[in-house]
Amino acid sequence: MTDKADVLTLAGKAYTSRLLVGTGKYKDFDQTRAAIEASGSQIITVAIRRVNIGQHAGEPSLLEYLPPERYTILPNTAGCYTAKDAVRTLKLARELLDGHALVKLEVLADEATLFPNMPETLIAAKDLVADGFQVMVYCSDDPIQAKALEEIGCVAVMPLASLIGSGMGILNPWNLEIILDRAKVPVLVDAGIGTASDAAIAMELGCDGVLMNTAIAKARDPVLMAGAMKKAVEAGREAFRAGRMAKKIYQAQASSPNEGRIS
Repeated sequence: MTDKADVLTLAGKAYTSRLLVGTGKYKDFDQTRAAIEASGSQIITVAIRRVNIGQHAGEPSLLEYLPPERYTILPNTAGCYTAKDAVRTLKLARELLDGHALVKLEVLADEATLFPNMPETLIAAKDLVADGFQVMVYCSDDPIQAKALEEIGCVAVMPLASLIGSGMGILNPWNLEIILDRAKVPVLVDAGIGTASDAAIAMELGCDGVLMNTAIAKARDPVLMAGAMKKAVEAGREAFRAGRMAKKIYQAQASSPNEGRIS
C-alpha cells in the first residue's frame, strides 16, 4: 500500500499517487476510463487540441467519463510549436475548466522528434507564470534549462527520459540526477517510458513522479499495463526511500554469517 504520509505535493495540493497518466491514443473513452482507474492516477493530462473537454459542443466529452470532481485535470499543449500557440491554448483551457490554473506546458521543436523547443518554452513559461498559471513544464534533460524554468516560477520541471512515444526508457540517468540534485521543485520524468521497469528506475533515481501515455495506451492490454505501472511507481519510490545497498565489485560477501558454522 502507498504510504499516506509520503505524498507528492504540486502547487500546494497533496497526491498519494505519483503516476500521472495521459488520456490520448486509447481505443475509446471507455478504455481510457478503465486504464486510468487501473493506474490509480489522480492527475490526468488532456491535450486540449486533441481531446474534447467542452470546446466541441455536441461531441462526447472526456469529462463525462473522468469527472473533475474525482481527478485533477491537467490541460497540456501537445501539438503546439510556438510559445504564442501554447499560451493561447492554455488560456482556452482555463476558460473551459472554470479558472483552473494548474497546467502542463510543452512547446515542441518538430514533428519528427517531438523534442522540446527550449527557447519557445522559456518564453511561454514566463508569460504563463506572470498570468497566474501554475506551470508544470516538459523540457530537455539539460540541468541548466531545468533550473532556469524553476527560477521563472514553474511549479514542476518534467525532463524527458527519451523521445515522446519512443518507449526507449531513460537514456541519460546522469543528467536526471544532476537535475534532481539541484531542483527545489518536484521533478517528474515525462516522455520515453516504455514498460514498468523504466518507471521503477525513474523513481529509484529519486524522481518525484512519472507521466506517461503511450506506454499504457499502446500496450497490448492497456488496462493490465496501467496496473503494472502503478505497482512499478510505488515499488520504485519505496526502493528510493529505503536506500539501496552499496554496489561492490569483486567483493563476495555471504548473506548469512559465518559464525557458528560447522567447520
